[in-house]
Amino acid sequence: MLESPSPSDRDLLRRIANRDEGAFLTFYRRHQGLVYRFALQMSGKAEHAEEVTQDVFMQVMGSAKQYDAGRGSVAAFLIGIARNLVLRSLERDRPYVVLEDPDGENTWRMVSEQDALDDLTRQERIESLRKAVLALPPAYREVVVLCDLQEMDYAEAADVLGCAMGTIRSRLHRARALLMEKMRANERVVV
Repeated sequence: MLESPSPSDRDLLRRIANRDEGAFLTFYRRHQGLVYRFALQMSGKAEHAEEVTQDVFMQVMGSAKQYDAGRGSVAAFLIGIARNLVLRSLERDRPYVVLEDPDGENTWRMVSEQDALDDLTRQERIESLRKAVLALPPAYREVVVLCDLQEMDYAEAADVLGCAMGTIRSRLHRARALLMEKMRANERVVV
């Protein structure tokens, strides 16, 4: 038995405009992956991608007649709808923070995308540095913790560790060199 050829997207959209549920399901199954992947890559959040995907196909049900093959492909039509919805979703979910005014009143300020990106980058670097410090041999790790993190001077660190100040200086110099190597290696891996 010969299988009938699958209907074209244009045929499906025409049938969707006439409220054909089967055509909608076929069209949805054919294109939902494309829309979902786009929304996920744009938003970085699965819940946003799911919501946008649902909203795109809800709009298709109501605007299937508006598709014009002369203006672009069906994929471009769907991605165009998804793009607008993702941008609206990102704008709506932009984080807000409370700042203290000089007069003591709380005010709301929108955190810019660059501020959020800078904060994320800073947090990633801190986490990377923390891991690099933990990877140091114990003798080097303890001088970094005491002198750089606990802000002890060399004499105090020497007293705590029971060694000469020259040993503290030497270990700290070597520990910092090792940390720089580890951080540079991490930056090369990320790039």
